[in-house]
Amino acid sequence: MGRYIERLWHPENASGLSRRDRAPGRYRAYVPDELGERLPILGVDAQAAAEDALAVLARADERIGARGRYLNHLLIRSESISSSWIEGNRVTPKGLAIAELLHHGPRQALDVVANVRATEAAIAGLADRTRAITTDDIVDLQHVIEPALGRGLREEQNWVGGPGWSPLRAAFVPPPEADVPRLVADLASFVTQTSGNPVVRAAIAHAQFETIHPFVDGNGRTGRALIHTILRRADALRNVLIPISTVFAGDTDSYVAGLVRYRAEPPALDDWVVGFAHAAERAAGNAVKLADDIAALDHGVYDRLVAFRRERGANPAAPRRDAVVLRILDTLASDPALTVDSVSTRLSVSPQAAHRALTELADADVLGRTKDQRGRLVCWTADRHLALVALTERSNRVGGEDTRNRKPRLGPPLPT
Repeated sequence: MGRYIERLWHPENASGLSRRDRAPGRYRAYVPDELGERLPILGVDAQAAAEDALAVLARADERIGARGRYLNHLLIRSESISSSWIEGNRVTPKGLAIAELLHHGPRQALDVVANVRATEAAIAGLADRTRAITTDDIVDLQHVIEPALGRGLREEQNWVGGPGWSPLRAAFVPPPEADVPRLVADLASFVTQTSGNPVVRAAIAHAQFETIHPFVDGNGRTGRALIHTILRRADALRNVLIPISTVFAGDTDSYVAGLVRYRAEPPALDDWVVGFAHAAERAAGNAVKLADDIAALDHGVYDRLVAFRRERGANPAAPRRDAVVLRILDTLASDPALTVDSVSTRLSVSPQAAHRALTELADADVLGRTKDQRGRLVCWTADRHLALVALTERSNRVGGEDTRNRKPRLGPPLPT
């Protein structure tokens, strides 16, 4: 169990604050216990739920198999879009793909691109089980997500939710800044370990990170990126990223309520683990379905291209195996937004050959043409592939088409 510390709110610089927020008063900051390295003992139901989730993740990873390298582009971006959605940052898969390709665009899209980079870094670097994870690693991860902020742990009190700008009216006040280095170092040691059920370890580590809230901003996105580090580090997933944030984003009230219950007295740890495990199961099902849908779509767009070429009298109607158009088709899930330069560089073909192939695919209605406000062509996009990602995300939201068979909630709704 954690403990509460009473603190005094008396802002030194109150300019710009309302009279109510300037008013001094006492508030309670929550300091969680350190985790250590071992997993806690859970109840029978929570342990069973975690074991079931681990088995489901393994089956999904095996079923997707080598296709994971091809699909991870869409899955990581789906995860990052949903993780940012929880924070109120709205961006579409197409908007993200274009911003990532062109390296500019709306601030919301560029923020999600940063989250993509952090998720990839978490998988590539921190998932290496031969090295210990340190506080600096976690700081680096957050700095990729929020590069505009100064690098490092917070050195002031922060809080979450509530009206106005005062911890006196906050929904939750994390531990004081002096406790943050100790708690993050403890969390890093916990995340380093791979013993026990990785679903349980990921659930606890994520909730603990959100409770510490160790940064000025980017806490939620960093904490959700750590989930993938743990699952990959423990070898629970080898081929694919499971976009669990798509499930969290589908019912943010339940997600936040689960975190609140984790900090209750006594903490509802079993409830949180059960809810997290069910969310992981559903995310695994989403990933498998998306993989199957993408495979079917790839066959469909190939048939569409052949039919288009046949109608135009092309000979042969089916392109040669080494044709640029087929090489583009083979990577639409991993490269859903394209320019002449990107195709020319990636496939080592001339700009002229790249332009001919992209134009043919657009004329065949395989690719869409994206133009700027002046009507100038900006890039080509695999709109059908991107639409499948958007459909997967929408189906997770409360009221979406797939919500009628949802697993139990992560916790009761927050009081309004």
